[in-house]
Amino acid sequence: MTADLIIDRIETIRVPEHPNTLWVQVHAGGLIGLGETYYLPGAVESVIHDLAAPLLLGQRAYDRERLWADVFAHANFFGHAGAELRGLSALDIALWDLVGQRLGVPIHDLIGGKCRDTIPVYATCANTPLYDDQTASLNRAGELAESLLAEGFTQMKLWPWDRFAPQRQPRGHTGPAGWSAVGQPGHRLTAADLASGLEPVRAIRAKVGDRMAIAIEGHSRWDLNSALTIARAVEPFGVVWMEDMIQPTSAADLARFARESRVPQAVSERLFTRWAFREVFEREAAHIAMFDLIWTGGITESIKICALADTYHLPFAPHDCTGPVNVLACLHLCAALPNAMIMEVVRGFVRGYYLDILDRPIVIRDGQAVLDFAPGLGAKLHPKLLARSDLARRVSVA
Repeated sequence: MTADLIIDRIETIRVPEHPNTLWVQVHAGGLIGLGETYYLPGAVESVIHDLAAPLLLGQRAYDRERLWADVFAHANFFGHAGAELRGLSALDIALWDLVGQRLGVPIHDLIGGKCRDTIPVYATCANTPLYDDQTASLNRAGELAESLLAEGFTQMKLWPWDRFAPQRQPRGHTGPAGWSAVGQPGHRLTAADLASGLEPVRAIRAKVGDRMAIAIEGHSRWDLNSALTIARAVEPFGVVWMEDMIQPTSAADLARFARESRVPQAVSERLFTRWAFREVFEREAAHIAMFDLIWTGGITESIKICALADTYHLPFAPHDCTGPVNVLACLHLCAALPNAMIMEVVRGFVRGYYLDILDRPIVIRDGQAVLDFAPGLGAKLHPKLLARSDLARRVSVA
């Protein structure tokens, strides 16, 4: 009955205007499963075709746990937390998509059915061709909060202190405009810089009061002392969380930060697999599990991270500032798992380039993502995208 869902072709796809994004299509039984990952796509592409494809081709797409373990075992021999895991994440999403399509059900039904029909989304304030949200979050934060509330958003995320950390981007860096996730941690935060970073938070509270929940992104740009200084400054403003204020390389240091500040800590898009999260939870170093599905092992591994968080009575809030397939995959988790808290989106992406990538939009109404999907992932790559002459494709076949 299920033997016909045999993987016979794996292809990777890139387009020039999104040089950090890689899409993966896995073919089996006449169906195509879609996956995605982000960052250093050339390295990920090599992992997929040189390492993973020989392990997956000719195998049943149904056997997701075994295939995940096979690829991870080979990748982990040399260290998994990089291109290897990003490649595995993209492939894993595609396998879930294939199985859902074949069985005629959305991925959330494969996970366990629905816990909810909608999930709140929050607006990450990145600059895009449609909105200058990152610039506005620094200069017109109160007005930005008002405009987001008018659209139904009740939580926004900004990073007002990144600009005071050391600034050195690699040549050709292509993150969203105003994004500063790269750089060494800062070891000195002046009183003037502290006050300047606090001003957007003050402005939001002055303009809209507590109607807007505020999340502070840190991008791991500060040492422990500076992060504590920021945490103590924002504490009176009741922010909903602080995220990755220090590098997540030490669960013990994260735990110290959580103990010595009184602001909930979201940890961390930069942690990979359940084993890294286990140490964080065991040390009481996080209040919210914030993983990135397309980096930490795909749907298969993210389900386990969510269950582990639930074991410690913690919610999860998936990370996204990357691509539409990631958002869709995360929304299936949010639909199916009881401890989902909220989903991250960039409104300029959802209303902008995502519409050029997928054949169906991500539906958001009144600040809620609508969890109503076609079988599998619920979307495919847009036919116009696949028809482009400038696609960079690489194919492995059985």
